[in-house]
Amino acid sequence: MITTTQIEMALGHVNDPATERTVTELGWLSNIQIDGLDVSFDLASGDASLVQPCVDAIHEYVDRNASVSVNVTNRLEPAAPAAQPAAESDNAMPGLAGVKHIIAVASGKGGVGKSTVAANLAVSLAKSGARVALVDADIYGPSMPIMFDVSGEQVFGHQVGDKTYMLPVEKYGIKLMSVGFFVDPEKALIWRGPMASSALKQLLGDTWWGDIDYMVVDMPPGTGDVQLTLAQTIPVTGAIIVSTPQQVALADVVRGVQMFRAEAIDIPVLGFVENMAYFTPAELPNNRYYIFGQGGCRKLASEMGIPLLGEIPLVQRIAESGDAGKPVALYTPDMSQSPERDAFDALAQNTINAINNLK
Repeated sequence: MITTTQIEMALGHVNDPATERTVTELGWLSNIQIDGLDVSFDLASGDASLVQPCVDAIHEYVDRNASVSVNVTNRLEPAAPAAQPAAESDNAMPGLAGVKHIIAVASGKGGVGKSTVAANLAVSLAKSGARVALVDADIYGPSMPIMFDVSGEQVFGHQVGDKTYMLPVEKYGIKLMSVGFFVDPEKALIWRGPMASSALKQLLGDTWWGDIDYMVVDMPPGTGDVQLTLAQTIPVTGAIIVSTPQQVALADVVRGVQMFRAEAIDIPVLGFVENMAYFTPAELPNNRYYIFGQGGCRKLASEMGIPLLGEIPLVQRIAESGDAGKPVALYTPDMSQSPERDAFDALAQNTINAINNLK
């Protein structure tokens, strides 16, 4: 099924040569109609030369068999970038109305295992009996379809009133949504900040989530447009910042905390998670070897007055389980002893406690 979101994302690749902004940024796209593989829309560009690039973008990023009709209308004046409100009301995104708590899982830099932590945190929360959703907001590097073995899953529509929402994919009792469901995994996403921010808002606001106790949002690394969009458009309960023990990673953690504590964002930091904290051999599950240093994240947490929610071991099975689409936090009979699973379960309980302490 072709969705409006897919069309808008595809046309986010089409630039107006005069302004060097995309047709979606300029507000020229309207009246999108979809009937099977038949797609039509209005393009207020006044420039017929943009028709073919629009058709090509839909064929490349959505469906090569789509029949595309573009109605070019009179050009509008380029819209000035809209000022972001401090926060939108819950009614602005009806699909989120049943979500109680939104947890942003962030990191100051890439490569620290943020997505692995987010995936296993969601699993452990679901194991506790909570209703859980997981949003893969790492727009440039979506990994949840692989980590949950749902690559290629089809996203279906759900009619509510006069609007069609997307229904999340469900796996292991968790409701999942990822930009990875809508793009070719073999092609790089070359999107400007506003395009990535728009995609995130669509993933969150155009999905019908139902009743959810905890929504875990896997953020892209760093402190950029997507993080700002999340903070300013949805009611985030709190953020978890993932790091590794090295000093270079901890320096980025400080910047992440400063971002969430900034006046324009003002999101509570629930705590830190130190990933790859120590190495534990499978044959010696009680032994710990601190390959990257010991206690760095715990010390920083103490200095900044922020809880340390968990220390996740460096264990080969964590990576293997993610690659196999079965997060290690899932219970399996062959894992009667599993320090890594226990670590994620402890993280989930500590996260619940941190949220309760906000009240």
